[in-house]
Amino acid sequence: MEVVQVIPKDDYKVVVYFVDGAIKQYDVSHLVGDGVFERLRDKDFYKNNCTVLNGTLAWTLDGKYDKRNCLDIDPYVIYEKGQSVADPLAQIA
Repeated sequence: MEVVQVIPKDDYKVVVYFVDGAIKQYDVSHLVGDGVFERLRDKDFYKNNCTVLNGTLAWTLDGKYDKRNCLDIDPYVIYEKGQSVADPLAQIA
């Protein structure tokens, strides 16, 4: 299972696009402030560093997009626990 795009929303929900065409909305609010995910409390960090690394939803820690220096979430967890949603980008056109 590989993630190809992510869109962070203000409410700690992230729209996650998978290589198989599935689109899931994953709520990361339960992680905010928990151990290494403490950094996500900073909304600017949460939104501006949200990206795809290691084939999954991640946050770059150094701004260099180093796959070894990031916070990431298992893509299978996102796929299984995320809520299926319509493509929010399709609604823009």
